[in-house]
Amino acid sequence: MSRRVIRVEHLTKNYGPRVAVADVTFDVEKGEVLGFLGPNGAGKTTTMRMLTGYLPPSGGRAEVAGFDVATHSLQARANIGYLPETVPLYTDMSVRSYLDFMAKLKGITSERRREVDRAMEKSRIAHRADDQVGKLSKGLRQRVGLAQALLGDPPVLILDEPTSGLDPKQIIETRNLIKSLGGDHTVILSTHILPEVAATCSRIIIISNGRVVAQDTPENLDRRLKGAESIALTVRGPHEAVANALRSVPHVMNVQPQGETDGRAGQTVYTVQTEVGKDVREALAKAVVTAGFGLMELRPAHLSLEEIFLQLTTSDTASETADAAA
Repeated sequence: MSRRVIRVEHLTKNYGPRVAVADVTFDVEKGEVLGFLGPNGAGKTTTMRMLTGYLPPSGGRAEVAGFDVATHSLQARANIGYLPETVPLYTDMSVRSYLDFMAKLKGITSERRREVDRAMEKSRIAHRADDQVGKLSKGLRQRVGLAQALLGDPPVLILDEPTSGLDPKQIIETRNLIKSLGGDHTVILSTHILPEVAATCSRIIIISNGRVVAQDTPENLDRRLKGAESIALTVRGPHEAVANALRSVPHVMNVQPQGETDGRAGQTVYTVQTEVGKDVREALAKAVVTAGFGLMELRPAHLSLEEIFLQLTTSDTASETADAAA
């Protein structure tokens, strides 16, 4: 039985001659926390609005929980909890009365109070149930918005820039909260903030100029972009002699000293690139120790998410510019 909860095929949105989203295709499985990452203006919010039925697509199709968002919009939306970038709150109401009102709008009639209490507990806002929404901090108002999205326990949560405008402490709290929702809910997190994805998501889709330029786990993206495995070693010993010992190991393609970590101790970090699929960690360690050098650390070396993001979006932008100039 398929675990796919969201299916997007060739989704497109045009505003007159301008293409906001172009041929976007992806799937999301049950319980997955998917990061939808891109620079401002890349088409993230437009895609989220089409998924939630707020905007009709110009082409392609999207399904949520088996329902087409265009032809069976009400059924699809009944399976979605949506937190837009700007949370629509009634600031003169208490948290409880606001959520009770939203539960009524969602058609929750039986045991509505229990459902409101459950949503407040899950979003960690229950301790402020009787406070006026307008007097809450930005971070707590975001939690109220998240509680609204959780009403009715929808299988899918779509969160558009959920930490926008929060202070560092609130950002960490909100990220931890979102991460805890994975498994019980299928979550799409739309953001332009790189640490957001690294901290909360198991898979990412990178969108630039309305097009998907990559979708994979951060680790696989790293491997694909470099075309090789990378290992970082911290070794005590003469630079050239250590580098030669590392280069002597089979399947090693390149050795690059990165600089000293401690000049007095003579420790240097080396990045070793190896053929994809070849695990040479044991052989590298043996080469260092056999040569009489001190092996202080050995670990996988990855491109940072920032480097992946810039490499993909910059090359995409460059190709777009070249196409336009042709």
